[in-house]
Amino acid sequence: MIAKELSFSRKAKEEIASLPFPKTQAKALLSGFAKTAGSLRLSSEGEEIDCSSDSAQIAKALYSLANAVYGPIARFSFTRSAKIHKKMRYHVLLQGKVMEDLELDFMSSKIPSFVLGKEELERCYLSGAFLASGSVNDPHSSNYHLEIVCADPGFAKWLIHLINKASGHLFEAKSTSRRGQTIVYLKKAEQISDFLVLVGATDACLEFENVRIDRDFSNIGNRLANLDGANMAKTLSVGARQEQEIRYLVEKNGWDGYHGKKKAVMELRLSHPDASLSELSALLSEALNAKIGKSNVNHLLRDLHREYEESHG
Repeated sequence: MIAKELSFSRKAKEEIASLPFPKTQAKALLSGFAKTAGSLRLSSEGEEIDCSSDSAQIAKALYSLANAVYGPIARFSFTRSAKIHKKMRYHVLLQGKVMEDLELDFMSSKIPSFVLGKEELERCYLSGAFLASGSVNDPHSSNYHLEIVCADPGFAKWLIHLINKASGHLFEAKSTSRRGQTIVYLKKAEQISDFLVLVGATDACLEFENVRIDRDFSNIGNRLANLDGANMAKTLSVGARQEQEIRYLVEKNGWDGYHGKKKAVMELRLSHPDASLSELSALLSEALNAKIGKSNVNHLLRDLHREYEESHG
């Protein structure tokens, strides 16, 4: 069986999960994860904090970080959904006594005091929140979007505060509601890229930027091609009109009434109906052995157009 390719969002999150975190930073990440998507439950072991993920790598990282910070207190389990695809869900169960140290309060919206005001810990807290319920659109999509899902609107406001105050970055995180949950999101490509760097997904950021740059170059090429096409269509349309008007004037007045540059430009337009002003200028300069600019050619053609309109007046 061919292994299914990981989504861009999963790759970004698993990159973060693979990073080493010193104890204090690991504590901030665990607190951010548990607050964003953890739940309190009772078991034979007493109170436990259930931190779950559909990624085995993320769950293993949480398990390792918890045991590194608190010793062997974490338990590991998994559940399988009853749906057709029977997706696995991995659970890291932390003993309830760590709640106090992580400053977890599921009845409050606030960020732990040990995190606030410390840039590195705030960054790790956001890393935990993104690991818990974050996602980012594939950069190949034209719709740039990164989000973190929050059950608590008050907590979402705190996350927005942390994101928008991040030092060295210019974020404009906002929130919206979706199916009873509050979504903290970023929509601008540059801010999404910066956020990936902030939470430690630097490889994902590079991939995101490479795809975005390729698309931008492609879009520029398409816009230039469209512009060239529009200019060509306009040139052909104007050239056809001018050819028609000159033939009318020659048929009505004959060639004897036209001399010098005006006669030369009339002859050139008839023989080159699809030529641009620049091309007519070059041809006229060559024919008269003198420098004739685009503006001069345009002036001559405008005179002929006025003459044509007056003859129909």
